[in-house]
Amino acid sequence: MRIRRPGVAVRIWAAVLGHATVMCAFGAAGAGIPDIVERIKPSIVSIGTFQKTRSPAFAFRGTGFVVGDGTLVATNAHVLPDALQTDKGEVLIVLAAAPGEKAPQPREVKRVAVDKDHDVALVRIEGTPLKPLVVGDSGSVREGQTYAFTGFPLGHVLGFFAVTHQAMISSINPVALPTSNSQQLKEPLIRRLRTGAFPIFQLDATAYPGNSGSPLYNTETGEVVGIINMVFVKATKEAALTQPSGVSFAIPSEHLRQLLRTTQ
Repeated sequence: MRIRRPGVAVRIWAAVLGHATVMCAFGAAGAGIPDIVERIKPSIVSIGTFQKTRSPAFAFRGTGFVVGDGTLVATNAHVLPDALQTDKGEVLIVLAAAPGEKAPQPREVKRVAVDKDHDVALVRIEGTPLKPLVVGDSGSVREGQTYAFTGFPLGHVLGFFAVTHQAMISSINPVALPTSNSQQLKEPLIRRLRTGAFPIFQLDATAYPGNSGSPLYNTETGEVVGIINMVFVKATKEAALTQPSGVSFAIPSEHLRQLLRTTQ
């Protein structure tokens, strides 16, 4: 005679349902990333200067992303030129596609606020506001978490197509460290040590100079937690290295949030 053991059956079904639940959760997360990327990309712009008599007329400098009321664009301070040849008609612009536009259009911008100590900046676009991203709290970021960043790593070499990478926070450490050899002290490092080091995010993904100004964001909510930085940080962080490493860095978004408050 067979003895029915409902307890075992219940446990088996619980295991099966639990496995299915986990698979559904992973499936939902996987399906959510493409949706987030699709939502993020309309807010990504390329930044450069335009001069009609120059060839090429547009000179790419870096990536930016729309924040605030839709008329502000955040980027790295070093992406903006120190000066423009205004006497030759050079202007600062972004290339962005407004809702309903298939191709990006040039939009002239003006500097609003610049924080050179943390290498963040805000410019304001003319015309119709664009879709802004939410700037989140970078204080909640932990080592081991995975985020994504979207920008133009190669400029417009391969066309006006924003590229997305996933990146784990491999470390949270100071933007500059004292060196053991005085010969390794360079001007950017000395300046950074004088003004005070602050925490930055070290990423395990490869970014390029064109990624400077790209948003580092949560792949579940789309909230920005940092700004990719490939020049300012490396000039201090890797000053002691004869061969710079392939790691990438991001400035925590708290510094952008502080800058945004100055515009209100």
